[in-house]
Amino acid sequence: MADDIRIRHEELLVAIQGVLEGEKVPLQIRTVESELMAEADLTGVPSHGVRMLPLLVRALREGRASRDPQIRTLRESSAACVLDCDNGPGRYVALQAMGRAMEKARDAGVGVCVAARTTHWGRAHAYACRAAASGMIALCTTNAIPNMTGWGSSRPLLGNNPLAIGVPRGAGLDPIVLDMAMSQAAVGKVGTFLREERAVPVGWGLDRSGRPTTDPAEIVASQRYLPMGEHKGAGLAIMMEFLTGALAGAVLSHEIAQLDGSALDPNSSKFFLALRVDAFIGPERFYRKVEDLLRYLRESAEPGQQILYPGERGWRTRDRYLCDGIPIHPKIAAQLREIGMNLGT
Repeated sequence: MADDIRIRHEELLVAIQGVLEGEKVPLQIRTVESELMAEADLTGVPSHGVRMLPLLVRALREGRASRDPQIRTLRESSAACVLDCDNGPGRYVALQAMGRAMEKARDAGVGVCVAARTTHWGRAHAYACRAAASGMIALCTTNAIPNMTGWGSSRPLLGNNPLAIGVPRGAGLDPIVLDMAMSQAAVGKVGTFLREERAVPVGWGLDRSGRPTTDPAEIVASQRYLPMGEHKGAGLAIMMEFLTGALAGAVLSHEIAQLDGSALDPNSSKFFLALRVDAFIGPERFYRKVEDLLRYLRESAEPGQQILYPGERGWRTRDRYLCDGIPIHPKIAAQLREIGMNLGT
C-alpha cells in the first residue's frame, strides 16, 4: 500500500531486539524471536510477523509468558521426547523442540518431539523450513484456542491448528514448505484484510449471528472462521489436537481458552517430526525425484499459467523485500510505537 512504512530487514531485526532487550529477555531468546518474527514479514506474511510483538510484550509484562523459560524433558526415548517449555516465548521454545526432533532423527533416522506449555509460535513455516534447510523432511503442528466452526455448527468449537511440512531440495536451493491453517483462511490473514479495509471472499467466516459474511470485522468479532474443505478441515483439526494436546497429556484447545482467551495461546502444545532422508534413500536420488516433480508441474502449466510450489511465492517476496525494504502497515506501526519500538521514521 502507498502509505506503508518501508524498513530494511536488518533494521527491523535490531528494532525488535531492542524492544525485547528492554523487557529483559535474554540475548539468545530475543535473537530467535526477532529473527523468526521479521522473517514472516520478509516473506510476505505480515499477519504472523512484527504485528505480534505487542502481544508478546503484554504477556511478558503480565507474567503470562516466561522471559527466560526453564525447558525440562519430561519423557525421553531413542527417537522421541516430551518437553515442558514453561510458557516461554513461542518462537524460541518451538525452535528448541524442532532441534530436539532433529537430534533424534540424526541418530535414529526419525525423531519426534512433543512440546507442552508453549505460547504462540508465530508462523509454523519457520520450523519445518529450518529442518528442511538442513536436509531433513519435517512436519509440525500446534493446537490453539477455538476459533473455527465444524460440521455445520455456527459456534467456534475447534482451533484452526496449523500444519507445516518442509521438504529439502539440496544445497543452495530454498526448501519447499507448505504452511496452512485448518481454516479456509488463517486468522491473521482475515486481520490483514481488516486493516487494509478489504472484503474477504465468501466462505472465510460467519458473523455473530452465524450467517456467512464478507466483512472481516464481523469474522474477527465473532471468531467464527470456517474450516477448509468443510468436514475435511474440521477433521484434520481434531487429528492435530490428538498429536498435540492429547499426546502431551496437556490442555486441549477449548481448555486453552478457559485458561487464557487471548491470542497468546499459553499452555498450548506442539508436535515436531523430523525424517533423515538418507535413512530411506540416497539424498541425491531423492533430490532428483523432487526436481522431476517440480519440472513436470512447470511444464504442464497451460499458456499464461504459472505453477508455484509451496513456499515459492514467499521466497520471491523475500528477494524483492531485501532490495526494496519490508512494508509495515501504518496501523501496525502505530501499535509498535506504543510499546516503544523505534522504526527509524
